[in-house]
Amino acid sequence: MRILKYLFLLIVLLFIGVTVYIATLKGDFKVKQSAVIHSPRGVVFDYVNDYKNWEAFGSWMTKEQGITFTYPAKTMGTGAQFSWDNGSDKGLMKTYFAKENDSIQQKGNFNGTTAEVYWKLKDTVGGTKITVEARGKMDLLTKISSFFSGGFSSMANDALEKSFRNLDKTLAYEMRTYSIKVNGIIQRNSGFCLKQTVTCRIKSLPKNIKIMMPKMLHFFKKNNLSMSGKPFILYDRYDRANDIVTFSVCAPTREQIFITSGSEITSGEIVPFTCLKTTLTGDYSHLKEAWTKAENYIRDNGYTPNFAGKYAEVYIKTIDDVKQPSKWITEIHIPVFPKAAPTPTTVAVPTVAAPTTPSPAPTVTP
Repeated sequence: MRILKYLFLLIVLLFIGVTVYIATLKGDFKVKQSAVIHSPRGVVFDYVNDYKNWEAFGSWMTKEQGITFTYPAKTMGTGAQFSWDNGSDKGLMKTYFAKENDSIQQKGNFNGTTAEVYWKLKDTVGGTKITVEARGKMDLLTKISSFFSGGFSSMANDALEKSFRNLDKTLAYEMRTYSIKVNGIIQRNSGFCLKQTVTCRIKSLPKNIKIMMPKMLHFFKKNNLSMSGKPFILYDRYDRANDIVTFSVCAPTREQIFITSGSEITSGEIVPFTCLKTTLTGDYSHLKEAWTKAENYIRDNGYTPNFAGKYAEVYIKTIDDVKQPSKWITEIHIPVFPKAAPTPTTVAVPTVAAPTTPSPAPTVTP
């Protein structure tokens, strides 16, 4: 019995000694890892720049079960952030600098372990070279757990390698898997909406839509409003010659809602029109091809564009519905004049004279 007490005391002392030793170790860390992602630099940047995509490639995020992710209105670009919680672990990541298609700088906190994370992207043979460097300071629990797992650097490098593999695999499939279908002529119904209208350069259009759409959805959530359909984009002007586009991010409402003056969001009305409907299933990078296919269909089938109407994109399924870009659904509505019903052709039927009844033969008296 006395031997067991001595053994127990020895184990306790050993544990205390190891804990004190680990506690005195430097908590600073620095890891750096690079990989080649076989996708264009712009595609890679747009994907990692939006925190909503991290669930699809972050190694520990795809592995852990029961994680709750919280997203504010802004999830991409400078000022974006998100947080997560699985009951025992909590974390927060925030972007404080982002240069388009080039670099991202972030700050994170995971259960008290803080880090600054730097992303750098460069064109290379076969795709994009991506480099991630993280510097920070570990809390005591992280130092203890990493000590018994081969060290923090080993854990972090392993996580980065898995994340890079997931990212490469995800982009290779999700961005290249898509379909375009011309559905035919439909009637777009009237109604009401809330909208935000801006004018920008054409190349800035995708980025501005990605920024404005979450803000609109957040506005509805914040004010306990319900949409009567799917959000959509209306194009007021698309001037290729002057490189200018004016568009509105819209969300349909059941009734007209009046907004106080000074707000970026205003009340609008949806005007009904006849249009050609085309459906893209896949990432938004294929929208240009979908528009071209729709315009070719109009030309080849003798329809006349109705320039008095407004071109629209309706977002049926987005990243908020399904994380895989290959399953996103976007409808393109191009206003056209309905084809006139064919005028019945009158065929002249020749007149045929009715047969003449012969006169009775004269009676001859012998």
